[in-house]
Amino acid sequence: MSTVKVRFAPSPTGYLHAGNVRTAVVTWLFARSQGGHFLLRIDDTDTERSKAEYEEDIESAMVWLGLDWDEKARQRDRFDRYEEVIEQLKADGRLYACYETPDELALKRKALLSRGLPPIYDRAALELTDAQIAKHEAEGRKPHWRFKLNHDPIEWDDMVRGAVKFEGSDLSDPVLIRENGVPLYHLCSVIDDMDYDITHVMRGEDHVSNTAAHIQMFEAMGHKPPVFAHLPMISDKEGGKLSKRLGSMSARDFRDNEKLEPMAIVSLLARLGSADPIVPFSSLEPLIKEFDLTKFSKGAPKFDMDELLRLNQKIIQDTPFEDVNVRLANMGMEDLDEGFWNAVRPNLHKLEDIKDWWQVAKGPVEPIIEDEAYVTLALEMLPAEPWTEETWSEWTGKLKEATGRKGKELFMPLRQALTGMSHGPEMPLMMTLIGPEKVKNRLSKSRKAA
Repeated sequence: MSTVKVRFAPSPTGYLHAGNVRTAVVTWLFARSQGGHFLLRIDDTDTERSKAEYEEDIESAMVWLGLDWDEKARQRDRFDRYEEVIEQLKADGRLYACYETPDELALKRKALLSRGLPPIYDRAALELTDAQIAKHEAEGRKPHWRFKLNHDPIEWDDMVRGAVKFEGSDLSDPVLIRENGVPLYHLCSVIDDMDYDITHVMRGEDHVSNTAAHIQMFEAMGHKPPVFAHLPMISDKEGGKLSKRLGSMSARDFRDNEKLEPMAIVSLLARLGSADPIVPFSSLEPLIKEFDLTKFSKGAPKFDMDELLRLNQKIIQDTPFEDVNVRLANMGMEDLDEGFWNAVRPNLHKLEDIKDWWQVAKGPVEPIIEDEAYVTLALEMLPAEPWTEETWSEWTGKLKEATGRKGKELFMPLRQALTGMSHGPEMPLMMTLIGPEKVKNRLSKSRKAA
């Protein structure tokens, strides 16, 4: 039995964005590659901003991406447990009350920065007398609570960053409980990781300094910290900060607006920033088999939307009909058969594109006819029925002999007249898909439904 247990812990305060999707993919692949246990934990202690619709979006996005979970938990169900640990930390002297207002803290921060000093909290609250505390409370002030860090070295071996070291004296004592008594992310996350026996935590490098404080919190609770892996933040394809559009893009956007295949997203995010090449995968199994977290580097990987679209195109074009026929039927094309799919899929970038080619084949289509004399001759020289994939060659061969045309001059007017387009699937296939009646109508510039 594997002892690996991981968690993916999104907050239901918005839709699942690209950065979180990457964390979910990497965490899930690590768990499955190790035969481990995957916990979906909803971090919903922010009761004002957390919404059921966002939690539903998280779950539907995970299902769409193919990332199942072995267990699910919600932080809002665990406030009694958090309170129990809070009381113990207070009794141990590791949580202490602070009465500064936000404005007073801002002034302290500004004064330190103006002197070129790091904005580390000065622990003034630890020097308050009983009389001063009573005065603050008489004024109606409610305390926030900070965790008292030991001023010792904090070290861990990060699975991505290698050896990491902080000095406790270089860090501010983190606020763990708001003035309204609600515990913050840091405290709840550590308690949950401890109670659920989480062995490995994958998250963004923006959490590195948080991890230093979390390690001391684990120790204060008498628990061994998990192994950490901090993934570098994603940059754009030029190496700069992700644009707002890409940076805030959600799984919902990828699915509903961009109409992308889930495996295109998983294929990209599973290897973004690793030594493994980014190639299209049609299923999760080979990604699980080949996944190796130690191959991820500290350098910021580049998110290229064009690369994602190329992966999507390749996945669609490699998809056999039996894997897509139900989806096509749900799109209103239940009559579309395997022959049609095989004919047009080399021209698809997204599955949605097939609607255009279905329209081209079934009509109505507005033909493009610029050389009426040539098109009229082509109509007269149409081969006898029944037609096969050889009909196009037979037809264009006769036209070439009759007119002396060749290449684009021979083929393009016919493609434009039959499809209303200057590009598309191979015409030997397309001509048979359109069928004799519609071909004749379009060549005769019929304005009827062709």
